[in-house]
Amino acid sequence: MTVARETLRSWFYRPWFLAMLAAALSATLLIVGSLFVAMHQVEQNESQEMNAQGERFLARLEQLFGQLRESLDDLEAQPLRGCDTELIATLQQVSFNYRFVYEAAYVDDSRLCTNRPRQEGLSLLRPPDIKGPTYSYWLNTTTEPDENRAALMLGRGNFRVATSRGHLTDMVDLTPGSSLLVVLDHGTRAIPVLGAAQSWPPAESWAPKSREALQVTQNRLIYHMPTNNPEYQLVLITPRTVMHVPAVWWWLLPASLVLGVIVGFLVFLLVRQRQSLDAELHGAIRRGELQVLYQPIFDLDSRNCVGAEALLRWRRPDGTLTSPDLFIPMAENTGQIRQMTDFVLQRLLEQLGQLLRANPQLYISVNLAACDVMVPRIGQVMARLLTLHRVAAQQIAFEVTERGLIDVVVARENLQALRDVGHQVLIDDFGTGYCSLAYLQTLPVDCLKIDKAFIDALGHDAASSGVAPHIIHMAQALQLKVIAEGIEHEAQAAFLCSEGVKFGQGWLFAHALSSVQFIELITRGRRKTSRRMSDEA
Repeated sequence: MTVARETLRSWFYRPWFLAMLAAALSATLLIVGSLFVAMHQVEQNESQEMNAQGERFLARLEQLFGQLRESLDDLEAQPLRGCDTELIATLQQVSFNYRFVYEAAYVDDSRLCTNRPRQEGLSLLRPPDIKGPTYSYWLNTTTEPDENRAALMLGRGNFRVATSRGHLTDMVDLTPGSSLLVVLDHGTRAIPVLGAAQSWPPAESWAPKSREALQVTQNRLIYHMPTNNPEYQLVLITPRTVMHVPAVWWWLLPASLVLGVIVGFLVFLLVRQRQSLDAELHGAIRRGELQVLYQPIFDLDSRNCVGAEALLRWRRPDGTLTSPDLFIPMAENTGQIRQMTDFVLQRLLEQLGQLLRANPQLYISVNLAACDVMVPRIGQVMARLLTLHRVAAQQIAFEVTERGLIDVVVARENLQALRDVGHQVLIDDFGTGYCSLAYLQTLPVDCLKIDKAFIDALGHDAASSGVAPHIIHMAQALQLKVIAEGIEHEAQAAFLCSEGVKFGQGWLFAHALSSVQFIELITRGRRKTSRRMSDEA
């Protein structure tokens, strides 16, 4: 299992593999996304066309039914009731007056006469498909291909009028496979008026009680036309057209592939850069490129230096400095941070061991990463180094960030172990993490360091200007010391003094110093103090 995990991990550290993976994933996502947009656009266009066709069809049907009803009303109003020449002439005149009346007929128990006596007339006389209070409807009265045969017939009393199949097909251009249905018997039976017979109800998943006029199923479009008669519904069914991908998608396809290649190339460069930086960082200690600087910490009242924060810096052979914000997270991710922490501890005791022994009140604080806090290793390393350099434990403090306290219980135990042997514990950049008052009370802490961002906000109308005073009062309530970071102006120092803050660090007092400069700062201050005491004597 371990071998497989290591093999998989090694693959994910290969730039070309990650580049190909990123290119494939990004290109796939872009292609799928563009295809989805194209298909959605096709479906929208298809639905809009169907809605427009259905509305046109409904308007023409209303016109056709209106003419058929008017013609029946005219025939019913005249007094003739026999198959004589005068009635036949009237039937012919009605078919002439009304465009959509192809055949008009008179029917009684024994006779049938039409305006077309020399042609085969109405193909059948059967009970109406829909019988209303005034009009009766016969649907699909013929299935023959002759366009002059009746396809729709209305009746009132003894009169019948029919429209031809040609009239209907002239009104609506049905696509192949489409049908106009009249749905009867509360939606359980459908009769085709135009087009082929369709299975009803549809076997596909659809919502028969939906109020939407158009329903889109997997294979068909079903358009319900509103009618005033509750006895029937007009339904237009058409098969869905073959998906024609818009032309724009064929531009999106190569564009997606090109973007995928670009993303892969950028990932390749990034991984190579990170791996190059990782490899350089791995040898930086061996090549002597890492150095420790010391940011002095001052008593705000006496302006005497009481200690310093050890800062790790990486100076390349060309003289450029690599930001700690770049290489520290990388060292944490690759596990090199432990080696770097050990380097800082060893180097500061080598450089400042004699100074610390000569100044027992002086202390140096060291930043610990999350992985250092979660294991008791630091205490063991520190004990060995303190014995070697004969430095007291209280002269080495450890700074941890709120974000580094991943497991509070484990962190509390390890920090308490450090305090038990004499080390101070400081919370660095306080206010930028998630520590609450109740949370803070459970941690073995000696001091809070207020982040520079809150010090910069002092004296301004920024929303964070009140954070620093709040942290100060909270620390005082918990009887904790406070160190203000990033003090750059005298007004900031004066305000912090008035709030009861004892210690601070920042460019107002000194920049980060080398070990030689820091030793000079301490010894110079000690000489000045001795001189003042001699003068007073």
